[in-house]
Amino acid sequence: MMSTIKFTEDHEWVVTNDDGTALVGITDYAQEQLGELVYIELPEVGSEVEKGDAVAVIESVKSASDLLMPVSGEIIEVNEELDADPGKVNEDALGAGWFLRVKLADEGELDELMDEDKYMESLED
Repeated sequence: MMSTIKFTEDHEWVVTNDDGTALVGITDYAQEQLGELVYIELPEVGSEVEKGDAVAVIESVKSASDLLMPVSGEIIEVNEELDADPGKVNEDALGAGWFLRVKLADEGELDELMDEDKYMESLED
């Protein structure tokens, strides 16, 4: 199985890996809506999180919002580069601007998320 990307209605993305882990971040659309990011508060490594939990605070010049977990699991890594350079998310939201890596508690939750085509359609509505 190769890595798969899924999306939430709240503009988060999840990329799953073969090892039962996934990277989580916000979409390009989300970072465009927020504008220039100035601060990101990431969760603690080792935290157990549930799908829907607010796990990170994203502050931009315009507003603040929360990263809502698209899946449940244990946070095993955070992107510490965002501490010094939150603008990485503006530059590369689906790549270098990832927020955290999670060990999935229930891979079945991924089935509730949208694929890229569905997500793009949702943006047109």
